[in-house]
Amino acid sequence: MSTLKSTGTPLRQRMIADMAARNLNPHTQRSHVQSCKRFAAFLGRSPDTATADEVKAFQLHLIESGASIPNRNRIMTGLKFLLKVTLRRHDLAAEIYHLKEPQKVPVVMSRQEIERLLAMAVSLQARVMLTLAYGCGLRAGEVVRLKAGDIDRDQRIIRVVQAKGRKDRHVMLPADAHALLRRWWPERSNKHDLGVPAVERWLFPGRRKGLHITTRQFSRLFHETAEAAGIRKPVTLHTLRHSFATHLLEAGVDIRKIQALLGHDKLETTARYAFVATGMISRIRSPLDDLSERRRKKRSP
Repeated sequence: MSTLKSTGTPLRQRMIADMAARNLNPHTQRSHVQSCKRFAAFLGRSPDTATADEVKAFQLHLIESGASIPNRNRIMTGLKFLLKVTLRRHDLAAEIYHLKEPQKVPVVMSRQEIERLLAMAVSLQARVMLTLAYGCGLRAGEVVRLKAGDIDRDQRIIRVVQAKGRKDRHVMLPADAHALLRRWWPERSNKHDLGVPAVERWLFPGRRKGLHITTRQFSRLFHETAEAAGIRKPVTLHTLRHSFATHLLEAGVDIRKIQALLGHDKLETTARYAFVATGMISRIRSPLDDLSERRRKKRSP
């Protein structure tokens, strides 16, 4: 009997082949396989023997065991791929439902906090990377994967290659970021540059040949800097991207331009920043202000 609990079993290989044929990225493939392994552990046998009641029970089990709604939905997405695509059990796949995730307002740093963070960067490398994350609205993974050839100095743009959703896009290259990159290039480690074309060299090389710095290392740099800057909010690297979008919105930049810079498919994803654009919100005139003004006019002689 085939099972996903053992490496290299026929069912696992079929599923991997199905994912590869659909060009799913390696991270998604690993996530899907782990999700199905979790279902197999819940059953105690191969997933290809599951019943509709067991699929329902597994979904309830995930919530009762403390899985967050996003994590629960991610696991069920992986299981649905196995049931619907690999096993062609559409009857079982139909039993899978997704829970609506709570809509949370993203944490945003003020311009003063951003200024303090960049000023307190623990190293030149940290300052360059944090400047790119905020100044260009880049994700952590997009910053660490930047290569020399992605920087277009003449047009003052950065080409973000195969970002989330396997999409390329362009973002602006601010003058301060450009100046920092010019300072950083001669200081970066070049011990693994031999034989690598100049345009293919990592801006932020890792310790091993052919690898860039990891997002975990970048996150560590961020938190060290945030602590040094006295930032007390529950911030992460992604907070810089949230702050980039919010500050552009407050400055009056068209929301569709912000959508393009962030690489969002849907406008409503970008529109959520309107909920945290405090500068923009504070400029909105409340009806209460009109009532107060009318009362003042009536009282005045």
